[in-house]
Amino acid sequence: MSLETLSQPTALRTLISKVPEVTLFFWIIKILCTTVGETAADYLNTQLNLGLTGTTLVMGTLLAAVLAVQFRLPGYVPSVYWLAVVLISVVGTLITDNLTDNFGISLWTSTGLFSVALALVFAAWSASEKTLSIHSIFTAKREAFYWLAVLFTFALGTAAGDLVAEKLALGYLTSALIFGAILALVALAHFALRLNAVLAFWMAYILTRPLGASIGDYLSQPRDAGGLALGTVITSAIFLLLIGAVIVYLTSTHRDQVKIEDGA
Repeated sequence: MSLETLSQPTALRTLISKVPEVTLFFWIIKILCTTVGETAADYLNTQLNLGLTGTTLVMGTLLAAVLAVQFRLPGYVPSVYWLAVVLISVVGTLITDNLTDNFGISLWTSTGLFSVALALVFAAWSASEKTLSIHSIFTAKREAFYWLAVLFTFALGTAAGDLVAEKLALGYLTSALIFGAILALVALAHFALRLNAVLAFWMAYILTRPLGASIGDYLSQPRDAGGLALGTVITSAIFLLLIGAVIVYLTSTHRDQVKIEDGA
């Protein structure tokens, strides 16, 4: 897209979205990414003995580097975008874990804090851009709001998922079923009862985080803790391979790419 095209005052121009189209593939890979975020954070923290602080510094640096590349791209590139989602999933998990383990903040409190933080991001985004639709992510400012909101959805989802599975002692499988059922209700409300599409999207986006985290914990944690004892390495490897396969498919088919027609 040339500078001349962007500067035309009356012509219809095509704006290239920085995020994928919301399809079934979007939700599949989103849940896969959230599962990896949970298991990879546990692996780096405990198995590699990096500790929460060391893991947070390493993953935070990697996330910053990938986001720098993401912001410089002219449009959506599946490999870069989804790598950013995987990394932000890990960092969001680590933020919650740091508050809980290093600062002694309860999951009840962190769930409330991240709910308020996410609401404030949405309020600022809406006031500035007059929309929260991800179909409007074609400027750096909107993309910054988008990634900040995504970060807080992951942190909130981690806190809420751990709260239900551990503090309320419902277990990982039960937690996954609960969040899956709530997610199904949101989908039903959207498709059958015409719940606002933007509201439904962000509700689903938040819910897929604890759903994916519960699945990851259920697969990786020891049997005496309510898991299947696959371990964080095997679980992470399985889901990373699945993510890679979906990314290859999307890159070759362009099934999730969208262009926005905008009258200038």
